Amino acid sequence: MRRRFVIEAVMVATYGQLMLPGRPVDYVIPYSTIMELYDMKSGQDPVMDDPEDDQHVKLKIGELIAFFEEPLNRKKIERALQSPWRESSPLLLGEEVSFTVVNAMDNAHYGEFFDPIETEQLLTAMKFELPLLSDQIELQDRIIEAEVPVQVYDIEDFEFAVEEGISVHDLEASRDC
Repeated sequence: MRRRFVIEAVMVATYGQLMLPGRPVDYVIPYSTIMELYDMKSGQDPVMDDPEDDQHVKLKIGELIAFFEEPLNRKKIERALQSPWRESSPLLLGEEVSFTVVNAMDNAHYGEFFDPIETEQLLTAMKFELPLLSDQIELQDRIIEAEVPVQVYDIEDFEFAVEEGISVHDLEASRDC
């Protein structure tokens, strides 16, 4: 069974291990995070602190942009953008990794705790009952503080999340006990 995670597009470019999961994975990506890639690639602000790492990640960002711009993938994404919360058909990247782009809508529900991109990630995770992958400890802390009903995994726990992750339904069952 394919594991699904909500993730920001730049995380896929930043963390190479995400492209080599132990079992099939589908990354659910809010469209706005794909648009962020263009700013990161061409922007003057570094994505990474180390100049060599920054250059490498910007190269990977360019490759990811090119993947999303491939004619078939672009067509799938454009169909998803026709209505709110619509998912694209899977964009296949090999046998183990696929992407689903979601036309997520920020409704400012969590506006005082989270920026619009974070809000879209959270709402996507809630709507589709999927865990969120993040490398931002402060975001994870704010999710807990705001009591957002979303399961979040640190990127360092990716292997565990793929192999033995706890489903939303497991969490609901443990709350009922």
